[in-house]
Amino acid sequence: MPVDTKRITGPETSVSPYSFCKPRSSKTLVNSQQERHDGRSLDKIRPIFLKTGVVSQAQGSAYIEQDGTKVICAVYGPRAVVRREEFSMKGQLTCEFKFTTFSCEQRRQYQQDNEEKDYSVQLLEALEPAVLLHKFPKAQVNIYITVLQNDGSALAASVTCASVAMADAGVEMYDLVAGCSARLAGELILLDPCTHEEYSSKEHSAVNNGSVTVGLMPSLNQISAVTSKGEIQFEQMNKAITKCVEMCVQLYPVCQQSLVKSVNTSIKENT
Repeated sequence: MPVDTKRITGPETSVSPYSFCKPRSSKTLVNSQQERHDGRSLDKIRPIFLKTGVVSQAQGSAYIEQDGTKVICAVYGPRAVVRREEFSMKGQLTCEFKFTTFSCEQRRQYQQDNEEKDYSVQLLEALEPAVLLHKFPKAQVNIYITVLQNDGSALAASVTCASVAMADAGVEMYDLVAGCSARLAGELILLDPCTHEEYSSKEHSAVNNGSVTVGLMPSLNQISAVTSKGEIQFEQMNKAITKCVEMCVQLYPVCQQSLVKSVNTSIKENT
């Protein structure tokens, strides 16, 4: 038989690459000194790096890095609505959330799955109250979120990144939206959880076992969105939301500083 030189000959049997990964050890969330595995206290978040103007083709863009969680956002518009049936005198927001295929421990799909579609809706609900939609009638603003690396709290980082990107695009807003998440496990409340600290539906169901994500407009002192997972009692939920709000207020100057640097850079380039 003639040999097909264009086809790569492979083994008859194959083994999943995940079989070579080390099994995740069942670590406790905190040690005896009430410290997490990375040395943080319960109410301490990871270091944050935030930069605007990272996508030259977009009207506005931002990049946020919280240790191992890295998210980039691009904003396009306002531009005319494509379909006539969506005509409205009020502006529209569209949001698309996507994990890159290499961002998580297990490879993600190229197309949006149910989790990514759910995150897109939650992001849209968190950002809409902050935007002056009546300022751009018959038009829409498109927001594209891409998670380059996921090490926990990707939704909260995306909320902060998207609001800064919209401000960088010149979209008129009532206020920026800062995001923060918390993990609840019994009496423990861990802010900005990592991947192994996040709540999973596969875990044993128990009271006060879940997670909360809060979007806050700090200047107006208004919560734009609250999402939760798991089974959480009202008292613990209230405590977690209060701590998330306090942390969002501390994140607000970081967002402002990144925008000020962006404006100063553009002024120097134009002069």
